[in-house]
Amino acid sequence: MNASAPRVGFVSLGCPKALVDSERILTQLRAEGYAISPDYDDADLVIVNTCGFIDSATQESLDAIGEALAENGKVIVTGCLGGRDEGALIKEVHPSVLAITGPQAYADVMNVVHQHVPPRHDPFTDLMPAPRPTFEQQVGVKLTPRHYAYVKISEGCNHRCSFCIIPSMRGDLVSRPIGEVLSEASNLVDAGVRELLIVSQDTSAYGLDTRYKLDFFGGKPIKTRFKELAQELGQLDAWIRLHYVYPYPHVDEVIPLMAEGLILPYLDIPFQHASPAVLKAMKRPASSENVLERIRRWRDICPDITLRSTFIVGFPGETEDDFNQLLEFMDEAQLDRVGAFAYSPVEGAAANQLANPVPESLKQERLARFMEKQAAISAAKLADKVGQTMAVLIDDVDASGAVGRGPGAAPEIDGVVFLPEVTDVRPGDFVEVEITDADDHDMWAIPVA
Repeated sequence: MNASAPRVGFVSLGCPKALVDSERILTQLRAEGYAISPDYDDADLVIVNTCGFIDSATQESLDAIGEALAENGKVIVTGCLGGRDEGALIKEVHPSVLAITGPQAYADVMNVVHQHVPPRHDPFTDLMPAPRPTFEQQVGVKLTPRHYAYVKISEGCNHRCSFCIIPSMRGDLVSRPIGEVLSEASNLVDAGVRELLIVSQDTSAYGLDTRYKLDFFGGKPIKTRFKELAQELGQLDAWIRLHYVYPYPHVDEVIPLMAEGLILPYLDIPFQHASPAVLKAMKRPASSENVLERIRRWRDICPDITLRSTFIVGFPGETEDDFNQLLEFMDEAQLDRVGAFAYSPVEGAAANQLANPVPESLKQERLARFMEKQAAISAAKLADKVGQTMAVLIDDVDASGAVGRGPGAAPEIDGVVFLPEVTDVRPGDFVEVEITDADDHDMWAIPVA
């Protein structure tokens, strides 16, 4: 990189979908000759990619913008909070930012960068023959470790869940052509990525907006549809993990692919609640499906399947009976991995107008009861794995040993597998191990000779 290249600082907040947006902007910056500054002092300006899904995320984003302004002074804001009410809250709190854009506004961000810090080109280095392509040149800038990557297959969502404002910020469902997605995935695997995490706002709705349009990959016609995407990704030499999968009936079609080993036996399905009354108030899609019966059927087809979900407790109008229905569902469903949070109002969400809000103290009490129950379920599920062997993907290695994940664990949100005193491996290696111990979140193992 030319020492005189303009330098841009970058702060990325929010979910994996926002992370992919950050990677795309960073890739474009590098392609145009910008250097990425690791600190505020050396940056000619700073870009902050924000989250605005819940109040705590909004505050974190506002704090990050304020810090960047205080430390650097020239700040461009993008992302979900920027798309909320055309950035009105940001303008009110931080009126001195250079510009505000919404999510996936890549061209708009680059236009503002060009206005304030024009790119510089060196005619000598620009014309030099390219050396062997680096990882970054093959697949773009990645903010994840090199051995795993997120692949975003669509933008937006067609649903209008009463607690969510994502559609107002990211719009309706827009699916990427399946050939484009498969090309990206193939390039990542060719560059050495060992695990692809498939993300979107509504992964199982993939292709609906295109009427499952026919596209091409490798000269082969393929429909832009959820099952076909999973089938084709399963041909790649990498772990394929599906996230944000709503439980539509056609999700059943990918379970046999998991049983065959084409994709990981892992489904991230945000059920959110179990009470029909609460689900109706949430305006959740697929809430009328017999979820427990389907879970039993999935496990019959693929006994090794790991089910992860998220839940909201203390939603407006949630009664003690509704909450007990949720606890009973947890007993029946025996989900492997669960995240939960107490409901908090989000500015602009329809749920704010619902009657009978649950008192904060009761929300927290229910959340504690819910997590206590799930901790016991998780501990029992992981204890059953002691003595079993499994493949583990190594994430980190230091002097004390290695840390990895099995097929049933996504990075950062699920538990890990500790391999004490195992130091002769590298991140991205697959290691066959025997599980020797477990708690309610993590496992311990030794390599199988």
